[in-house]
Amino acid sequence: MPKTLRLILGDQLNSNHSWFKTVDESVTYVMMEIRSETDYAKHHIQKVVGIFSAMQNFKNDLLVNNHKVIYIHLNDNNNLQSFEKNIKHLISEHNFKHFEYQLPDEYRVDLDLKNLCKSISISSAAVDSEHFFTSRNELGDFFEGKKIYLMESFYRAMRKKHNVMMEGDKPLTGQWNYDGENRKKLPNNHKPIAPLVFNNDVSEIYNEITKTDVKTIGTIDAKNFVWPINRKQSLELLDFFAEECLQLFGSYQDAMTPNEWSLYHSRISFSMNVKMISPKEVIDRCIEEWQKRPNEIEFNQLEGFVRQIIGWREYMRGIYWNKMPEFASMNFFNNQEKLPNWFWTGKTKMNCMKDAINQSLNYAYAHHIQRLMITGNFALLAGIHPDEVDAWYLGIYIDAFEWVEITNTRGMSQFADGGIVGTKPYVSSASYIDKMSHYCGSCFYKKALKTGDKACPFNSLYWNFYDRNEDKLGKNPRIGMMYNVWRKMKPEDKTALLEQADYYLKNINEL
Repeated sequence: MPKTLRLILGDQLNSNHSWFKTVDESVTYVMMEIRSETDYAKHHIQKVVGIFSAMQNFKNDLLVNNHKVIYIHLNDNNNLQSFEKNIKHLISEHNFKHFEYQLPDEYRVDLDLKNLCKSISISSAAVDSEHFFTSRNELGDFFEGKKIYLMESFYRAMRKKHNVMMEGDKPLTGQWNYDGENRKKLPNNHKPIAPLVFNNDVSEIYNEITKTDVKTIGTIDAKNFVWPINRKQSLELLDFFAEECLQLFGSYQDAMTPNEWSLYHSRISFSMNVKMISPKEVIDRCIEEWQKRPNEIEFNQLEGFVRQIIGWREYMRGIYWNKMPEFASMNFFNNQEKLPNWFWTGKTKMNCMKDAINQSLNYAYAHHIQRLMITGNFALLAGIHPDEVDAWYLGIYIDAFEWVEITNTRGMSQFADGGIVGTKPYVSSASYIDKMSHYCGSCFYKKALKTGDKACPFNSLYWNFYDRNEDKLGKNPRIGMMYNVWRKMKPEDKTALLEQADYYLKNINEL
């Protein structure tokens, strides 16, 4: 084999990849901490530190297993701060004759590496990352010729293809989807299990980052970093979820309550998205736990979780590769506003927004309903430009990589794609938030008031959203009922709601 340089990206830490099955003297791996990756978005400090920590742990494992590795640290003198410049320098310096990389998950990096390969004089090749259940183009092929994409039909096809919870060609238990059973509010006196957290000392990496002018958001306890930074810890977190949380995951997966940041969620998305563990391992482990304890773990708890992994996660990636790069500029409602200042500080009088944002700043994490029905819901009701919303979500969450972030944000949350990902906008007034959370009772604003000084902003903004977008949404069958309610309202009540919304939007930074 010619002298080969293989690039490992920061989200390709898959120790089970076929690359690493054998040690080859002619192969050198390169990993790099570079400014082009820290600076394309304003990331949470925990995200940058978490990825760099996981990369350095992965590098150490490769060295222990006798692989040759070149590791370029952020502040190394010879770091040229981009994939292209560093690769070209290494090829020249070490006389490599062949270059290889694993297919990236982000369109931006995919383009960079394709262009790099065109510009170097040596041979090159790309291989699969060997992580996902699907190929990049599988969803596009599956829905070819169809106007509407339905996650449910894709999910069922994935279950069949990979024989997940199946009896022949029928679903185990005879039912595909238990979503209707997975929407419970936490009982008032219910204390969720304390999350498993790690106490990783990442202060050395944190100090290296603070020496630079890398702009970050959020807070960190660098002596006690709570996220897994290697495969061993990732598997520990998966075991904890399967043994301690799975039995109540489905029931309370949409529930929200102040000062409880983890509830029964797995929090393994960061580990999966940098590939320290695989989706197949995750599903297999949870199915194994259910098989051990079928009387303790009801099937709906398991199915709700499996659907997120083999259904939603793969579906979002498929949409991404099917619709990029056009997807990144879609703006169905032509929303133009900027995010309120308090999205970066958490200083708002709205309890639900304050809790979700502060939690995000403190932990680089919020669960899917906090993202969709609290922060995302507000951003859509307020007419925020999708670029602003994308940048915030991509930056603030430790598990946010564009392939999974932008399809959830611009697609499902903001409906900026006009209905590719979801069949209706996910918006609500205070009633849904109160139904699923314990935020409203102690809030400055009153959930029942639609107008007046202390009226919950979600109420008037909700009706204002429907009024403002009636030309685009009026014929959508999934929300026809809301337009019927709106059309039957007294003219003076409509006017009062729209005036209230207008006042809130003009004073959005004071809410």
